[in-house]
Amino acid sequence: MTEKLFYGDAYIKDFNARVLSCEEDGKNFKIVLDKTAFFPEGGGQKADVGFISDAVISDVQEIDGRIIHFADKPLNVGECYDCSINWDLRFSRMQNHSGEHIVSGIVHSLFGYDNVGFHMEDDYVTVDFSGELNREQLDAVEEKSNFAVYSNYKINCYFPDSESLDELDYRSKLDLTENVRLVEIENTDLCACCAPHVKMTGEIGIIKILDFMRHRGGVRIVMKCGSDGLHDYRKKYTSVYEISNLLSAKQDNVSSYVENTMNELDKVRKEFYDFKISVAENDKNNLIVSGDCAYLISGNYDAEMMRTIANFGMESNLICLVFSGNDNDGYFYIAGSSSLDMKNAAKTINSALNGRGGGRDTMIQGKVTASKEKIIDFIENTY
Repeated sequence: MTEKLFYGDAYIKDFNARVLSCEEDGKNFKIVLDKTAFFPEGGGQKADVGFISDAVISDVQEIDGRIIHFADKPLNVGECYDCSINWDLRFSRMQNHSGEHIVSGIVHSLFGYDNVGFHMEDDYVTVDFSGELNREQLDAVEEKSNFAVYSNYKINCYFPDSESLDELDYRSKLDLTENVRLVEIENTDLCACCAPHVKMTGEIGIIKILDFMRHRGGVRIVMKCGSDGLHDYRKKYTSVYEISNLLSAKQDNVSSYVENTMNELDKVRKEFYDFKISVAENDKNNLIVSGDCAYLISGNYDAEMMRTIANFGMESNLICLVFSGNDNDGYFYIAGSSSLDMKNAAKTINSALNGRGGGRDTMIQGKVTASKEKIIDFIENTY
């Protein structure tokens, strides 16, 4: 039985332990120690990582009562080794997990909803509640949660005896009856949990609810705490700062400037679209008719302009081919016909002009690498 040092002191970063067993497991080795500060995955929190001597520990799991450390190399059974966990990662997870307890406790006290799902990703947390909450309600939860942080309340983790447990009103997603570990946050929450937590709420730093969405009849929130919350704010502040400089706008009013800019951009896009179509409408009179085919080759048409001209040619019961590009970069094409099977035409065009493309029975598009001279020669001798 491995002694769980993380229960006695969640702040142990380095320790010395004896190897009880070492078993090969594919590319890894399963190590069991006589004691460990590595927290195995559980309670929604991922496993600690770190080192046992120079062996990299990439995962830790509790399996059949044994705490298994997954190492990249074997260690000698019976030998003692210096061990160290990745403390920055562990502390960040403690901040997020303790922050989640505060939020869940406050949601429960204000609205009576239960925490029915909790997952900790690498840099954010999701929490699922049994009822719906809107932005205004979540803002109130966030305010009260951060007040609990400012108040620097004590966080006490302990295993109550069975008699005391029966008298306590605590939150739990599971129907636990023995070896129940409680996390008590002063004036805020009492919840069953197996994971390490900070000692004082002030260590959490900040609690920020980022997003929310309906989920299985309730609500799922996305949140960040501590250093993750700080880094998130710093990243978003940098974006707002850069946008405000680009728009010469005040940072606290940048959204309205962006909205105005987007509206102006939409207007310009529409005007530009109308201009392109008017150019295409004029240029359709320049279509060259050769037999049953009408064609036009340009250096500056886009797909919308090419399609406009092709549609006009089709209205005249002609096979219409429109090319745009140059001899160096190749030519994009759009071709249409109301009478010819254009899927088969695509094969002919691509084969003759070294191209690729396809489309519907009536209209195709693609790109060829043949020269303008060869394109004209192909059209005039084919259709």
